[in-house]
Amino acid sequence: MSRKYKFRDQSAIYFVSFATVFWIDVFTRKVYKDILVESINYCVENKGLLIYGWVIMSNHVHLIIGTCDKKLQDIMRDLKKFSSKAIIEAIKENPKESRKEWILTMFEEAGSKNSNNSRYQFWQQHNQPIVLNNADIFEQKLNYIHENPVKSGFVNETVDYPYSSANDYSGEKGMVIMDIEYE
Repeated sequence: MSRKYKFRDQSAIYFVSFATVFWIDVFTRKVYKDILVESINYCVENKGLLIYGWVIMSNHVHLIIGTCDKKLQDIMRDLKKFSSKAIIEAIKENPKESRKEWILTMFEEAGSKNSNNSRYQFWQQHNQPIVLNNADIFEQKLNYIHENPVKSGFVNETVDYPYSSANDYSGEKGMVIMDIEYE
């Protein structure tokens, strides 16, 4: 992994992106998105993760994150590890999952190519953290996050997509525990 993409300053705020292996559209189903939301909230409540912005797309996630006292790389490792195991288990147990065999085969193929895995690999390994060291960059990344579902054609307005922080910034409480002030 490039040295350019590392959590160097634990007191900084970062924009991170991570995707499913082979860019598989797992998050087209609510149940899998909800597992990821629960995982993010767990990390906020128990691991020291601070969330300033977020969106879950069909095959990738964008977060604006920080921490007060923990290592971000450890938090991200735990978030990805737990969510991947829980989502894979949910796929296995979901009787409505028409793509179950194909998805599990793809995750198993990715896992077989990576010695860090016991069987499956769900997430690509990188997070590509980018330091948001001024308000303009923060605002640009936050707008990018909120516009992602609109540009993808999921919704017409940013606040209509429940799996993002757009509602939090419009004065409503969203699904993820955020580190922002509400009006």
